[in-house]
Amino acid sequence: MTHALAAAPYAIDGGLYTWVTGLAARAPGPWNAVVSLWTDVGLAVFAVFMVAAWWRARSGGEADRIARALAAPLVVVAAYGVNDVVKSLVDEQRPCQVLHTVTVQACPSLGDWSFPSNHAAIAAAAAVALLQVDRRIGALAAVCALLMGASRVWVGAHYPHDVAAGLVLGAAVAWLLTRLFGRAAPLVTRLHTTRLRPLVSDR
Repeated sequence: MTHALAAAPYAIDGGLYTWVTGLAARAPGPWNAVVSLWTDVGLAVFAVFMVAAWWRARSGGEADRIARALAAPLVVVAAYGVNDVVKSLVDEQRPCQVLHTVTVQACPSLGDWSFPSNHAAIAAAAAVALLQVDRRIGALAAVCALLMGASRVWVGAHYPHDVAAGLVLGAAVAWLLTRLFGRAAPLVTRLHTTRLRPLVSDR
């Protein structure tokens, strides 16, 4: 992409970005420390959610639900891959490289592209995959996905539109793939007669 195209995004919501980072710069240090910790390691929470959803699904015995639970990690990896391809094609510089503002976290280096947000795509993909396995866990994951996206703007890593695009892309990929993996229910049924039975049943 050209430099002109790479620089243009600041006109979309650069003002909102600098307003948010301005709030962050004035926020209490302990609050920013919590947000920084969440934005750095919060994705691990979604792995815990996936394990919990799989555990509940195998107890329920519904083959299609178990298939979606087992596929959830693959769905998230696929969503990350698609998002990363888009990111490499767009080549949007991080807003902290383009706009003069103080950020909570150090600005990523040049060439570490911004659009769409990988964190947001991964979180949204996990949330949508989980919603199709376990509504309660999925709803909690959806809230966490929104918080993850917001944290990426708060610490200065992304424009709001980077996060919005990541959420939409991750959710779309996950919705499609999870529905496809749900059709693998016959395979789950066959696994009941193999040594892999503990993956699909607690009985």
